[in-house]
Amino acid sequence: MEEIIKEEESVNESGLNFVEQEIAADLAAGKNGGRLNTRFPPEPNGYLHIGHAKAFIMDFGAAEKFGGTCNLRFDDTNPQKEDMEYVNAIMEDIHWLGYDWGDRLYYASDYFPRLYDLAVRLIKEGKAYVDEQSSEEIARQKGTPTQPGTASPYRDRPIEENLDLFERMNKGEFDEGSMVLRAKIDMASDNMHFRDPIMYRIIKTPHWRTGETWKVYPMYDFAHGQSDYFEGVTHSICTLEFVPHRPLYEHFVKELADETYCPRQIEFNRLNLTYTVMSKRKLLQLVKEGLVNGWDDPRMPTLKGLRRRGYTPSSIKDFVNRIGYTRYEALNHIELLEHSVREDLNKTATRVSVIQNPVKLILDNYPEDKTETMVMDNNPENPAEGTHEMPFSRELWIEREDFMENPPKKFFRLSPDKEVRLKGAYIIKCTGVVKDENGEITEIHATYDPDTRSGLPGADRKVKGTLHWVSVPTATDAEIRDYDRLFSIENPGAFDGDFRELINPDSLKVRHNAKIEPWLAGRIQAGDHYQFQRLGYYVVDPDTTPEHPVFNKTVGLKDSWAKAMKK
Repeated sequence: MEEIIKEEESVNESGLNFVEQEIAADLAAGKNGGRLNTRFPPEPNGYLHIGHAKAFIMDFGAAEKFGGTCNLRFDDTNPQKEDMEYVNAIMEDIHWLGYDWGDRLYYASDYFPRLYDLAVRLIKEGKAYVDEQSSEEIARQKGTPTQPGTASPYRDRPIEENLDLFERMNKGEFDEGSMVLRAKIDMASDNMHFRDPIMYRIIKTPHWRTGETWKVYPMYDFAHGQSDYFEGVTHSICTLEFVPHRPLYEHFVKELADETYCPRQIEFNRLNLTYTVMSKRKLLQLVKEGLVNGWDDPRMPTLKGLRRRGYTPSSIKDFVNRIGYTRYEALNHIELLEHSVREDLNKTATRVSVIQNPVKLILDNYPEDKTETMVMDNNPENPAEGTHEMPFSRELWIEREDFMENPPKKFFRLSPDKEVRLKGAYIIKCTGVVKDENGEITEIHATYDPDTRSGLPGADRKVKGTLHWVSVPTATDAEIRDYDRLFSIENPGAFDGDFRELINPDSLKVRHNAKIEPWLAGRIQAGDHYQFQRLGYYVVDPDTTPEHPVFNKTVGLKDSWAKAMKK
């Protein structure tokens, strides 16, 4: 855990992170009239994951911190992969984390006419040409990082011919992949992105917003900076893989911008998480092949998945704040994310009694017709949360794991002739067990000490173990879904083989016969958080019904991060 401690310490320094420092310096220098406008530009071809959250927390957060604005712009330049389902989900996720774009909702498709006109202008100025080579030929002809590229045989075709071909491309006269529009820059540039990059390609799939108006669609490197300029964006904050793209971003933007206003690109490190894959392609593969139960599967790093698992907006923001923003890539520990949600839920989650793997406990000396009411704290961390009542009877459910016939030396739970306290109730002593024909324990018998009820003088008597419990007559059955890490190795993203081989077969365990206390059964609402006594933090799943409560495990009680920090 040594590296874990260093990771957290490195982001706990006071002051602005380096991106905020750059923004502050630009504002102090009066650039762009002292105005700040950021943007978050997701592609509507999938669901947002926690890495995207790190990005838009910076985009919206910086705007809030410095009194600026932040746009939401969908980069909808590839109708073959886009869907309105993703648009709605992205907006929902951003709102869930507490951010809003106000009236600044845009789409790259809003700018298709202006981008097309700019492309025509560049053709007329001899700065762009139509290339009829295949994608493989173009890739070979671009050369290597150490060898210059070679010019396309179509590089010097006449301007009027380029204009005619580009117009006909957009009319749908040519097949997809048969032609592209390329910028004429420098085939010998040290930056591979400058070697006549593709600006437009032919796509004949109707666009979900513009229909069949367009048959040519701009590439990211051409559309992105220009869209920033059209919207008045001052700071284009993106991840480190766009560092080599920045010169091209600036090259295209300068076809529009002048000294009075020009967007600036700043890059920070991506969020990489242990035991997780962040590749959109791999996440899509998991969903399509049924290896997970959809985009909102609680094992997925998508915001929909994290929300369904019970992670809270404040815990995700806390995690992002702890890992910080740097100029170098890092693999962030999932233990820190779990620590953040644990800290948040510890302050807010109501404590309840739930038995996941029940075995019956019978108190032989407790009256059969008697029922008592025990008082349980809702949250010891916050006394203002009050208490709730819980019925106590002769027959109780306890966890099967809380009993051993032949326990090891430091087993402080229930065993023959040993005493434990039932939480909020009495001290009991095991007197024997009943087994079925297979040797499995079906009943545990014990006696209770009536002078040891919690809150009475006899409660001062100390025993080493305390067990949670649920009364048999008033218990309700529930389904518990225990989630663990989806992958079995720390860095599945770096695995050279088939990443599907790394899936943890125990990442989901479902228990159908859990027993919950009546106070909980009477108030279940999807999305509510609870701490199951001695088990962990759980959230009510959307699948729940009054007849069939369903809970998802958010995180266990054991906090390896906090333990490491104390060393």
